[in-house]
Amino acid sequence: MKIEWTLLSKNDYWKNIEYLEIHWTEKEVLNFIKEVDYSLNLLAKGNIIFTPSDYTNVYKMVIIKQITIYYTIKDKTVYLLRFWNNHQDLSNFKLK
Repeated sequence: MKIEWTLLSKNDYWKNIEYLEIHWTEKEVLNFIKEVDYSLNLLAKGNIIFTPSDYTNVYKMVIIKQITIYYTIKDKTVYLLRFWNNHQDLSNFKLK
């Protein structure tokens, strides 16, 4: 399967890295990147559907306990929608 990043998912990803760089060590930054790469490789294999979300045809996958990826699948492409920090208020959650 092909992986496509939405602009929102790219922004979320880099904001999470920035946060880790400011508040944590390089080790945590590299661990986050490694976990994201591992998770995206699982999704790219195309045989894994994770937990359905409250949105139609949108699934979620915990990367690390603080970050969850939201994604959808269309025509053999996984579209990454959000890299959501689980400590944020869910009332602010939007997919677009």
